[in-house]
Amino acid sequence: MSSVKRTILVTGGAGYIGSHAVLALLQAGYEVIILDNLVYGHRDLVEKVLQVELVVGDTSDRPLLDKLFQSYDIAAVMHFSAYAYVGESVTNPAKYYRNNVLGTLTLLEAMLEASVNKFVFSSTCATYGVPETIPIPENHPQDPINPYGATKLMVERILSDFGNAYDFKSVIFRYFNAAGADPSGKLGEDHNPETHLIPLVLQTALGKRKSISVFGTDYPTADGTCIRDYIHVTDLANAHVLGLEYLLTGGKSEVFNLGNGSGFSVKEVIEAAKSITGRDLKVVECDRRPGDPPALIGSSDKARKILNWQPQYSSIEPIINHAWQWHQQRHK
Repeated sequence: MSSVKRTILVTGGAGYIGSHAVLALLQAGYEVIILDNLVYGHRDLVEKVLQVELVVGDTSDRPLLDKLFQSYDIAAVMHFSAYAYVGESVTNPAKYYRNNVLGTLTLLEAMLEASVNKFVFSSTCATYGVPETIPIPENHPQDPINPYGATKLMVERILSDFGNAYDFKSVIFRYFNAAGADPSGKLGEDHNPETHLIPLVLQTALGKRKSISVFGTDYPTADGTCIRDYIHVTDLANAHVLGLEYLLTGGKSEVFNLGNGSGFSVKEVIEAAKSITGRDLKVVECDRRPGDPPALIGSSDKARKILNWQPQYSSIEPIINHAWQWHQQRHK
């Protein structure tokens, strides 16, 4: 790797996973520019913690993109600028197709015009739909069951076609449940509205919520609750840097799952949170949600083999512990 600092454009870099990726890039010696429309991103984290240039704007703004690529010598793009609320994607698919598909297409066209041909894409296990096999390999059939997953799959197909037509190189990461927070406590998960289990449990521990809901206790799992593959956000961010460096050193386009390879049930997460926070939590058992598979676990063997990715935090305790440190200071 050259000693010359390379500049990486990170779209959605003010959001949860994007901000952690920016931190990992900075620690690896890259220059970073963030493009974020701040619909869900946090300006304060960029300005106070990351301290990199923030361009407030949208991936669908072609003149802005052209100006960015003309003004900076950008080596590659990491793309996190997607809307990701599954339920909302069902009730308002137009919002998701416009941002997740058209916004990405506009960005890719601007990259082609600027002769920038390396792209790291934040995709999702939602492209697989209901799993036929566990753990899920990258060659598992892709049959998304909601518009959010469909938009991500559409972008994956665009990237495949761009690769065939334009010598465009991409690394696609399909990941499972991103969780936790930067171990230093500088960054963490702060969504509004919040839909993810671990922050919801911790908000309950902080008294911000009265109870935590468990949707379904009659699944064919050991304790009857859904099992999910939780991956520490720092491990996720480090994988993105490895994927970038793979492309920058001549790697061909590839798709990788990112997950723990093992899962934790809803009840296991709640019990671990009780132990770490030292607080009792009111749990409300509810009916199953439609479309929730009993277990979602991914195989990350390919990323470990090709990228030499080695997750540091594979058990649920450090994931919850780091998130707990963040939530306590964020919600003082």
